[in-house]
Order: sequence, then structure tokens, then C-alpha cells
Amino acid sequence: MDNSEVYVGLDIGTTSVKALVCENVKGQLKVIGVGVAPSNGLNKGVIVDIDKTARAISQAVADAEAKSGLNIKDLIVGLPANYLQMQKVHGMITIASQGQSREIVNRDVIDVAKETLTQNIPPERAVLDLIPTEFAVDGFGGIKDPRGMVSVRLEMKGTLYTGPKTILHNTKKAVQTAGYRIKDFVISPIATNFNLLNDGEQDFGTVVIDLGGGQTTTSIVHDHQLKYTFVDPEGGRYITKDISTVLNTSLKDAEQLKLNHGFADHTLADPEAQVNVNVVGKNEPVQFTEEYLAEVIEARMRQIFERIHQRLQAIHAPELPGGVTIIGGGAAMPGVKELAQQYFPGNIKVYVPEQMGIRHPLNATGLALAMYENGLSDVDKLIKQTIQQPDIVDSPDDVRVAPQPTRQFVRQWTNKQTKPSRTQKNEQKINKKPQTQKTTGSFGEKFKGFFDNIFD
Repeated sequence: MDNSEVYVGLDIGTTSVKALVCENVKGQLKVIGVGVAPSNGLNKGVIVDIDKTARAISQAVADAEAKSGLNIKDLIVGLPANYLQMQKVHGMITIASQGQSREIVNRDVIDVAKETLTQNIPPERAVLDLIPTEFAVDGFGGIKDPRGMVSVRLEMKGTLYTGPKTILHNTKKAVQTAGYRIKDFVISPIATNFNLLNDGEQDFGTVVIDLGGGQTTTSIVHDHQLKYTFVDPEGGRYITKDISTVLNTSLKDAEQLKLNHGFADHTLADPEAQVNVNVVGKNEPVQFTEEYLAEVIEARMRQIFERIHQRLQAIHAPELPGGVTIIGGGAAMPGVKELAQQYFPGNIKVYVPEQMGIRHPLNATGLALAMYENGLSDVDKLIKQTIQQPDIVDSPDDVRVAPQPTRQFVRQWTNKQTKPSRTQKNEQKINKKPQTQKTTGSFGEKFKGFFDNIFD
């Protein structure tokens, strides 16, 4: 099998590492293998023990190799949104030679990307990604692929994403220690928001809540752009610890109780059903009701949802037509949707991949990473190359190349929508100007003031 058409998404989580292998078959991705391994080298989504994380990566990828029958070498690695920052950037270069215009080639896209990257970035931070919003050729904007056009001046506007060097270095070191190459780093909320949501949800606005093991990540997408991210330092592991503490049982038994008998909303649990719990210091199991177990779980879930709700209120986030989509391992718990409805307006849904073998919310990020890489356009790849290889030199094929069509594919998991290009994706901070009253009129007018000064 040609490995150029195979994408392996690696989701390094606090409680588990997931490796998901996808094959591009006639423009559609087909999952051909998935591997999962327990992880104990992370704290709140960040790698704190490189060797332990490397072992977990090796186990997960080896599992995926066995199921897919492939020898995996390259991985698309997800990066957490912890301390993620973004800023609008602009770059411009002169194309003309001796006053004469000429066609734009690959080298020009690389050069304008390099010019755009000349920003004052603190020494403790590293560039994670650069996503163009538009190119301008001699002042004519709104261009997604300028190659092949005749120009004197080429400009690029985009969004620059930066993160702590420590997170990037530790992730890179863990993957390399495990014996694999990094094909690409992808910021996880960008991959999930623009590959798991349908076109309407991305356009009109949706809140995405990723209930992970060590933390919960909330993000807002609107107008095909990432408007906001927020990381809450609690997740499924805290629920397990609560069960262990309240019921006086081991963490291992607490985790099984959560998975086998847990409810996020205690009103859905059976008050008569009894659960046997191995209590420390007792020779015989002690019985608790499912309702009591659910009350323990619900208390922590309410804290997480309440903090997210308060954070969204603090930035005056409006009710988005796309509602709330919940992903991550914690989304699989019965009652999560019902509890979320008490805190967030609009439609609430739990995203579950539809393909056989990965029908669990915890596989959402790994799938999105593979989908993201498969959907990169030629221009996207040139910019990625500029970030990863800043000292790139001219190549023999860097000639006057006519623009190639953006490779797109039909999503077989989410309403068969076509994936938009990365040039439509960016931005993080929401305008913090308070709203004193509800805005009337069209939907566009309602959000115009809200998203005007995103980076102010």
C-alpha cells in the first residue's frame, strides 16, 4: 500500500493515547486500524514524563499497526490548546524583476509566508501554525491560491498560532523517542472544529466541548473561523478520583464503576439498583445505589459545566445556532447531554464517529487529525513546509506552476459535507465588549459587533 495515501492521527491524552490509521480511497477516508494504550506521563493534557509517554505512544501505534497490517513511520500529532495564542499577521513581497511583472510560483508563496512569519515572538514561545485568510495580488484580495497569476506585489494575511516551546519540545521528543517521525503538528481544536462539524455548524457558529481525561477544552467556531478557546483543568480523571475518595475504593475500581455504572445526571440512574464496591479495609464488597454513584459524578460534572458557562458569559458569547457539540471520552457517559442542556442554550449533541470500530467519542480527535491532513491544499503544504523547514531553498520543480486544485474530500461521517479549505479557518479571542441588550435584525447584524475586534 502506498503510504502517501495513509494518515495516522495521534491523540496524546492524559489517560490514554490513541492512534487512528486512515487510508484515502478515491477521495474518502477509510479507517483501517486503531490502537489505544493507557497513558500516565501527562498532567492536565501536558507531557511531564517523556519516557512514559513514549512507551504509551509505542504501544498505541503498535496496536494500530497490528490491526491495519501496515508498518507505520509517520504520525500526525495533535497539540493541546493549553496557553494557545494567536495574532493577525500580514506579509508582502515584490514579485517584479527589473520592473516587469511575472507569474507567481511556489517559491513566491514560500517567500511571502516567510515575510509573514517575521514577528516579535517571545523566546519561550514557538510557532505552531500559520493559516492564511487571503492572498492579495497587486491589491486585489480574496485570493486563496495566487500561483499562476501575473503580479508585481504579493501579500498574505493570516493568523499565526504560537504555543509554549516546552509543550512542543516534549511532544516532539516523546514521539521521536518512541521511534516515529512527525509528519505534521496540528492544533487539536482546529482539527476537530473544522472536520467534525458540518458546513452549517461552522458557518453559523457552534461551541465544541472536548471532555478529556485530564482537562476539558472549549472552543467556538463561527464563520469558518476559530474564535475562542478555553482550557478547564479538570476532566474525567477528577471524576474517578471523586468516586475513589467518596466510596473509599481504589482508582482502578473507581474507573470501572464510572465506566460500567456511571451517569452524569443522577435523575437517569436507578435508585433501586445496587452496585458492589470493593471498599478498602473491608473483606466483603459494600453496596451502593447507582443513584448515589451518579450524584458523586454529577457534582464534578456540574462544576466543569458551570465554569464553562461562566467563562462564556464573561466574554458575552451569544446563543449560537449550531448549539453545543460534545466530544472526548467523557462524552460517552450517559446523561452528559441532559446535564449540558441545563447550562447551555440551543441544540446539544454528542459527536460519535459513524464508522464501524471507532464508534466512541474518544476517537473523535484522532479521526479529525487524519481528516485535516488529508484535506490540506498545495498552498497549505507550502506554508507548512515554510514553518517546519525555514531554511528551504529553491527546488528544480519550483517553476511557473499553474495553480493546482485544492484536494477536498467528502466527509462520510458528518452529513456528507465538503471540507472547507484552511484559508477559512482561524482566530481565537472574542471581542470582550459587553452587550447591554439583545440585538435585533438579521443573524449577520446580531454578530457583527460581537466579532468585530477579535484580537483587541
